[in-house]
Amino acid sequence: MKNYILTTQNLTKTYGKKDAAKDISIHVREGEIYGLIGRNGAGKTTVMRMISGLSKATSGSFRLHGDNKFGVGVLIESPGIYPNMSAEENLRLKCIAMGCNSKAYIDDLLKTVGLENTGKKKAGSFSLGMRQRLGIALALVGDPRMIVLDEPINGLDPQGIVEVRQTLERLRDEKGITIMISSHILDELGKLATAFGIIHEGRLIDEFTTDELNDRCGQYVKIQTDNNSAALALIRQRGYDASIDSDGFIRIENATDDTIAINKALVNADIGVRELTIKNISLEDYYLSVTGGTHNG
Repeated sequence: MKNYILTTQNLTKTYGKKDAAKDISIHVREGEIYGLIGRNGAGKTTVMRMISGLSKATSGSFRLHGDNKFGVGVLIESPGIYPNMSAEENLRLKCIAMGCNSKAYIDDLLKTVGLENTGKKKAGSFSLGMRQRLGIALALVGDPRMIVLDEPINGLDPQGIVEVRQTLERLRDEKGITIMISSHILDELGKLATAFGIIHEGRLIDEFTTDELNDRCGQYVKIQTDNNSAALALIRQRGYDASIDSDGFIRIENATDDTIAINKALVNADIGVRELTIKNISLEDYYLSVTGGTHNG
């Protein structure tokens, strides 16, 4: 098992009488991508700011394990870039401040985030995805072993999301960098992260790996027919827990071994089966179930 690179112990931030984050104890393993999940105002950014040194905790503590001098690279909110400078010039300024200013070093950072061919193009004319990747490059200056990214794919088009995801996967796989990332796009986060923490109303209510999520959630059957009302009634008569999703499909719990029998029963009742699939319960499904949200299909 990999060692922890970051742990927090009852980390708390209070503004006035309101706890923005309360008793947060998280565990991030070295070399993993850790997804922090929660609604707006749940406390995700507050936690990220504390562990990045941008905000002082009211109580509790956090620890960076191993070489405590490595620091944490940060991209919270919008990237701090100069729009009238190129990507290389932006990086050079940060590198001078960090004492690691060499052309080879800057070129390597540009290549790492896929901006090596931008030349003298001003950062102000970059696409949103390119600006986010430049922000990630700035967070990498100084060679941190861990970077913290708050909503780095928010507002990106599909191509931009893919580019940022591929960049983060390269950082993990080729550089061994640990990444903590928050995102509202749970489907995309589910593709990228291997461990998760759910923050709800300022508290950490669950922490789990992808494997643990699969073990907990299992699978369900999803069916579309030419008469869903009649099909739902028949399926329920046979003793299954079934409902209609918001996308118009019938969802059946605990029936993945009975799909042949269910399909046969529907056909024998002159109900046409248009689609029958076995689905894994998604990260979004699980998040909604533990926070009391509404299932969206």
